[in-house]
Amino acid sequence: MFGWKSKRSFTRELVITPPDPLAGRHGISIVACVKNEAPYIEEWVRFHRSIGVRHFHIYDDGSTDGTMDTLRSLLSAEFLTIVPWVMRMRDQATSVVLNGQAIAFAHALLNFGGAYDWMAFIDVDEFLLPRRDRTLGEALRHAKGFPNISLPWHMFGHGGHRLRPAEPVCLSYTMRVAHPKRQDGNASNFKCIVDPTRVTGVSVHRFCTKDFGDRTSNDAGLVASVRDRKAEAFFSAQYLQLNHYYLKSEQELAEKVARGWSFDDTAAKYRQKVAETARSIERDVIEDRGMAIFIAQNKIDLGQSVIPVAGAET
Repeated sequence: MFGWKSKRSFTRELVITPPDPLAGRHGISIVACVKNEAPYIEEWVRFHRSIGVRHFHIYDDGSTDGTMDTLRSLLSAEFLTIVPWVMRMRDQATSVVLNGQAIAFAHALLNFGGAYDWMAFIDVDEFLLPRRDRTLGEALRHAKGFPNISLPWHMFGHGGHRLRPAEPVCLSYTMRVAHPKRQDGNASNFKCIVDPTRVTGVSVHRFCTKDFGDRTSNDAGLVASVRDRKAEAFFSAQYLQLNHYYLKSEQELAEKVARGWSFDDTAAKYRQKVAETARSIERDVIEDRGMAIFIAQNKIDLGQSVIPVAGAET
């Protein structure tokens, strides 16, 4: 069943009937919409496998650069499901661009969700970093079982890189916004990890769950309504931090803008959005080496040689 606030977009927010839990359901899956991420996908998969992600549900928006071949070389069918999912769609009557990402998330929940305890809905430039634990499952326990967890973006900037660095993304970029809770506009948002058998409402950045509506928890178990997520008291990365490597190098950002956006065919509007976001990120940054230290401490293989990190325990 679909519906729910269709004025802005018929598919921005959707209503579903939760899938039934399957016998023996367990583990965590990641759902991501992907297009032409060949330079980045191996690092992203290897990192998230290392923290305990059981399965990857990849919705392929017409990749042509070998991304899917790389995924198949890294993951067997036990750990990988690829769904062809070209996302550019319009409503015939209004010409509204439909949000193929929200539709993909609903499809994943309805068709695969019953097999998992948790589903995380993130992009390939987003990494889930346990802050005090070794695995994602351990980090999620601090949310005290609430079925809908919201993680604020921690946006990382260029870090002085003009060209694409040789090192992996999550080791190369260590400068992020100083105050994530004070970001505004396109540089401030959340991604969610949910119990898929409880989800009744689906969108890209927020979910509703059975018995709790739009109430959501932070990583430490504090519960609030969606409208109150941006209160300073709710912002938390005590146990789980969502690193969003939005800008990368100046070269990579220019390439990103040139590719365009799947949900907006107005190139000028997209360029303006990215430029405003970049300015907001770079306005006030601090060094954050948490990811680099975590990788070094746990000897995580990202598919490239990892340089020892100062400050890591040996």
